[in-house]
Amino acid sequence: MLMHAMSVLTMDRFLAALSALLTKAETHCEGKNITPDAILQFRLFPDMFPLTAQVQLTCDFAARAAARLAGATPKAFPDTEVTFAELQARIRMARDYMQEFEPARYEDAESRPIVFPTSGREMTLPGQDYLTLYALPQFFFHLTTVYNILRHNGIEVGKADYMGASI
Repeated sequence: MLMHAMSVLTMDRFLAALSALLTKAETHCEGKNITPDAILQFRLFPDMFPLTAQVQLTCDFAARAAARLAGATPKAFPDTEVTFAELQARIRMARDYMQEFEPARYEDAESRPIVFPTSGREMTLPGQDYLTLYALPQFFFHLTTVYNILRHNGIEVGKADYMGASI
């Protein structure tokens, strides 16, 4: 199923890359004797979310998209993580949750109406538009912001780390 590959398989790969980025960040903190909160609570600009929330949102957009496109009601994940280990657990939970949806559940997902909340209102889009115009851009925005926070703070990550594997 194309919609399964475009959503679950794509986002799962990049969630694995996110996990590896956080491992590098934690190792950097340990090696440089930096308190983890200096990175976990860092924001690129005062009106932006800190790294912790960026990771949570990356996971949320992946898990919610997988559920909605499979015709399920998305599971809520409480935003309680404050450590690298807890963020790693959040990533694992999102990845495991996404794997619960069999590829067959994505049949006709591209045309299925997807109803979702955004900016205080409810919106409906066909599945393909929901995925390509909303869920994937949101997912990659928050993932890229995590990457940018790490780079800004001197953590040695590059494009290959972001991509998760060479293509």
